[in-house]
Amino acid sequence: MTRGAAAVLFDLDGTLIDSAPDLAGAGNALRIARGLEPLPFDRFRPMVGAGARGMVGVALGVGPDDAAFESLRDEFLALYAARLLRETQVFPDMHPVIESIERAGLPWGIVTNKHARFTQPVVEGLDLHRRAAVVISGDTTPRAKPHPDPLLEAARRLRVSPAACVYVGDDLRDVQAGRAAGMATLAAAWGYLGEGEPIHAWGADAVVEAPPRVLNWLGLA
Repeated sequence: MTRGAAAVLFDLDGTLIDSAPDLAGAGNALRIARGLEPLPFDRFRPMVGAGARGMVGVALGVGPDDAAFESLRDEFLALYAARLLRETQVFPDMHPVIESIERAGLPWGIVTNKHARFTQPVVEGLDLHRRAAVVISGDTTPRAKPHPDPLLEAARRLRVSPAACVYVGDDLRDVQAGRAAGMATLAAAWGYLGEGEPIHAWGADAVVEAPPRVLNWLGLA
């Protein structure tokens, strides 16, 4: 190990797994229920990191300040719950990354803002629960990312210093949370990225263009 990492933590959606097709499908289901035409997948993908807020915003142009948002969010989440694993999969290039980390004897885990009622069935359905040393959901701690609490809780459960952890994520909030927790941060350029600041402006320790580059950064390739 050239970087001295004792554990590797991953964001879930857009970093470890590609859940965009199912989230976009739920967003389009909102539209279809109202007699609207489905939107192209590329309209939804960048906003997947914003969760229900992003999907409802793209689908119907309704934001959290709108009086209708709460009921639309609940409807969206019900639609998503019905199709959690229809198309969702681990990014193919992430399989060898995880395998190399495991061969190196490093524990790895998941820290996501996705609530546990969605995280657990997805992680189990993709058979990641047997391999991840820790899984922290968006409601595991009182405050979610960009607050550092979820990452600090992951390090605590792993019994590893936060400073010895690397966090990989595809959203500005991931980098903000990782830096606040004192962890090294890698920005995953293959992810959903959002529509805010460009990835190179996030302040991550490195921008990794593809999953194998994580291994290069760790000194495992």
